[in-house]
Amino acid sequence: MHLSVDLHYPAGLDEVTRMLASEAFVRWRAQRTGGSQALVELADVTGSIDEGFSVVVRRTLPTDQIPGHLRAFVGNALEVRQAEVWEPADGDVRRGTVSLEITGAPVRMTGTVTLEALPDGGTRHSYDGELKATVPLFAAAVEEAAAGAVRTTLASEEQAGVEWLTAP
Repeated sequence: MHLSVDLHYPAGLDEVTRMLASEAFVRWRAQRTGGSQALVELADVTGSIDEGFSVVVRRTLPTDQIPGHLRAFVGNALEVRQAEVWEPADGDVRRGTVSLEITGAPVRMTGTVTLEALPDGGTRHSYDGELKATVPLFAAAVEEAAAGAVRTTLASEEQAGVEWLTAP
């Protein structure tokens, strides 16, 4: 299934890029958006803002966002592995790729990620990709549930980013 999500931040492209390339922010956001039962196993940033950078996060999340009738396929916890590879900025835009894998579900999303400076001084952070489940007979239902969980998580990440950017 196709999935597109736009996030908005009240800061310019450079400031949002610095935030996304900050290991401290990446770890804090992963813990915050996973809830009290989340375990962040890895939060790593490599490269540089000028040359391009990669962000890798691996965390374990409870399955409370997945409908009860589908939990039998995924168990009590999900291991989520997310990798974003960002290219250097090209004017007012920065592009990259994203890969998100939910082991045990089994669900995978691959696609593109974009940061774009907006006329109001803010930045749009867009995810666009394909979400695929490899569960015979129930793939569509699992994909729909996973898409809802991804949207909810990205909305929480947006809120975390806004909080980070507006903190004194």
